[in-house]
Amino acid sequence: MSTTQRVLVTGGNGQLGRDVRDVLAGAVPSGGVPESELEGTLLPPVAPGTFEVLSTDIDTLDLVDRTAVCDAVNGFRPHLVLHGGAFTAVDACESDPDTAFAVNAMGTRHVAEAAAAIGSHIVYVSTDYVFDGDATDPYVEWDPPSPRSVYGRSKLGGEQEIRSISGASGTVVRTAWVSGAHGANMVKTVLRLAAGSPDGVLRFVDDQHGCPTFTADLARAIVRLGADRRPGTFHVTNQGATSWFGFVQEVMAAAGHDASRVKPIATSDLDPPRPAPRPANSRLDNAGLRLSGLPPMPAWQDALARLVAVLPASA
Repeated sequence: MSTTQRVLVTGGNGQLGRDVRDVLAGAVPSGGVPESELEGTLLPPVAPGTFEVLSTDIDTLDLVDRTAVCDAVNGFRPHLVLHGGAFTAVDACESDPDTAFAVNAMGTRHVAEAAAAIGSHIVYVSTDYVFDGDATDPYVEWDPPSPRSVYGRSKLGGEQEIRSISGASGTVVRTAWVSGAHGANMVKTVLRLAAGSPDGVLRFVDDQHGCPTFTADLARAIVRLGADRRPGTFHVTNQGATSWFGFVQEVMAAAGHDASRVKPIATSDLDPPRPAPRPANSRLDNAGLRLSGLPPMPAWQDALARLVAVLPASA
């Protein structure tokens, strides 16, 4: 009898989806921990042929189309669904809430409904933006969400759909401040700014704090939680916290630039101000992993160094 597990990936062309696909194929994602060092991490090397993967994205599967989602799931009949597809343009969500909720909440309802109908386990990727940021301590999985932005509310809507349809069996993975080798992200933005203006000052806010997370590590955690059918909510970030100012300083230093070029400002000094409110504190305590006896992801500084090493100087 074949032991191959069929896995459906949504958002498969995004920065996280690309790394999820690599992990499922048994490859080390770009900027990932070398295979020789994977022992004791969230996922040991995957043997080729362990997973048969159907990767989808907006061009091949519109999550808003219930019939299309049901047809795709029924046709492939996955054992596992890794649902990372989302409308993630945080500021654009503020001006287009219908699209945000159509994709992030209703689209998740369609995926969860189709998965539940065939008994497939689902892992839904959510966000630190489900919290308002008023807490002084890192948020644990059992803290009550209270999002302030449309993006955060729509992603919380997706969480509610998972719990309503999948019940106790579904998995929600909240993560934060995500960067990777593929797609647009803060690391690439900083490298581009640094290269484009070698002597210029970079100003970043020092009153928003979170846990930087890197897709090469996050992808392994998501696949492990899905393959283990771990139910419930997990906060999954790289270890350690910082402000955006501190993060950008570390990016500059890792790339060999002068970190003193980075200057702190307050969120209230941003010009123009951002349409979507950001939580001042979105630090996530990975209590679910810790209390389950699962190893933590590497320190964010280590993961950043790995990523910078594989990116071009101007990203």
